[in-house]
Amino acid sequence: MLPTNLGSQLMMRPMLCDGAMGTQLFARGLAPGESGERWNLDRPAEIEAIHRAYRDAGCDLVTTNTFGATRSALKRHELENAVTQINRLGAQLARRGAGAKAVVLGDVGPLGEMLDPVGDLPVSEAREMFIEQIEAMAEGGADAIVIETMSDPVEMVAAIEAAKKVGKLPVVATYAFARTESRGFRTMMGTTVFEAMEAAIDAGADVVGANCGTSLKLEDYCTLAEELVAAAGRVPVIVQPNAGSPSSVNGQLSYPATPADMGRLTESLLDAGVRIIGGCCGTTPDHLKAMAGRVLRQK
Repeated sequence: MLPTNLGSQLMMRPMLCDGAMGTQLFARGLAPGESGERWNLDRPAEIEAIHRAYRDAGCDLVTTNTFGATRSALKRHELENAVTQINRLGAQLARRGAGAKAVVLGDVGPLGEMLDPVGDLPVSEAREMFIEQIEAMAEGGADAIVIETMSDPVEMVAAIEAAKKVGKLPVVATYAFARTESRGFRTMMGTTVFEAMEAAIDAGADVVGANCGTSLKLEDYCTLAEELVAAAGRVPVIVQPNAGSPSSVNGQLSYPATPADMGRLTESLLDAGVRIIGGCCGTTPDHLKAMAGRVLRQK
C-alpha cells in the first residue's frame, strides 16, 4: 500500500528521490527551448522509460514530467489548452514507469512570472494556476506534490496553499539557493534559508529543503544541508543537489560529479540529518544507483 503521509514514513527511514528529468530528455533529443512536457503527449514511452530507469536504480520517489506544466509556462509553447491532459498524463506515466510501490511526486515549478508586489501577477491568479495543475496530477494518481526550484517565498506559499486546497496530499517544498561571499545562502530573490523554510512550514509544507543551485559545489550542499536542518526544526528535510557546478563544453553544460562523488555526498547529507536525498541537474540513473547504496545502509 502506498504511503499517504511522507512525514510518518520519514520518521522510520531515509528515502531516495529520483534525479534529473531534463538531463534525460536532452540526452534523448529534446532541443533547447522545446517543451519537455509536450513529450507526455507525443513521446509517452520515452517518459515512462525514464521513470522506470530511476525506479530500477533504487529510487523510492519518482517525479512527474510536469515541472513547466502550469498554464503560464505552457502558454509560451502554445500548450495552454492542454494543461489538464499533460499533467494528468504526467502522473499516469510516472505510475506506470515506476511501479506500484514507488511514491509519485506531482512536480510543480515556478510560473516564470513575477508575483505582486514585485511583479504584475496577482497572487490569487497564481494560486488558481497552481490549483489547475495540481488537480490534474491528483486525478492522474499523484501520491504527493513537490513544489521545487522556487526563489520567491510568496510564490511558494501560493503553490502550497493551492495544494492544500486540492486535497490532503503531502507537500514537499524546495527552493534553489546560491552561495554569496558575504551573505551566505540566499535565493535569487535574496531570501535566506531561515526565511524560506519558515514561509514554507507556516504555509503547511510537510517536507522542506533545497534543489538545484547551479553555482554550488558538492561541499556547499553539505553546509546548506546543515542550515536547512537547523532552520526546519522537526520538519523533515530534502536535498537534491546538481551533479556539481557545471561548465560549458562546446556550448553545452557539463556536470563534473561522478556517481561515486554523489554517493559520498549522500553519506554526508544523511549525517547532516537530511531525510530525503535525490538529484537535480546533471544527475542520471547511474548517479542515483550509487546514491541508493548509501541510503540503503541507513534503512
